[in-house]
Amino acid sequence: MGKRDDLIAQYADDLKNKCGMTPDMDLLTKVTIGCGPAIYDADASTVAGSQAGEIETVKNNFLIKKLGLSDGPELSAAIDTVIETYGKSERNKYRAVVYYMLTKHFGKEAVYG
Repeated sequence: MGKRDDLIAQYADDLKNKCGMTPDMDLLTKVTIGCGPAIYDADASTVAGSQAGEIETVKNNFLIKKLGLSDGPELSAAIDTVIETYGKSERNKYRAVVYYMLTKHFGKEAVYG
């Protein structure tokens, strides 16, 4: 297994054990690949859920640009819900896991089709 496969396994474990959901491995793999080289960088691979700038980045770069959603209060609400599901006290909120949950939340799996 390569480094990416190891990371995908870690993300799947987080989804199962920390978020209480059974991951769609095909979608999780596509979301992980979509994150690009960020998954290998310690800082970029995680989402700082308590930093407003980080939440804006997730909203603008992922929800609006990648998923094609329109800006509105529901985007921030969805990010808050995902952060809550992951666990506010969880230090390492992996970007790929957060993006996966947001993709599922908005039913935008077709973006990765």
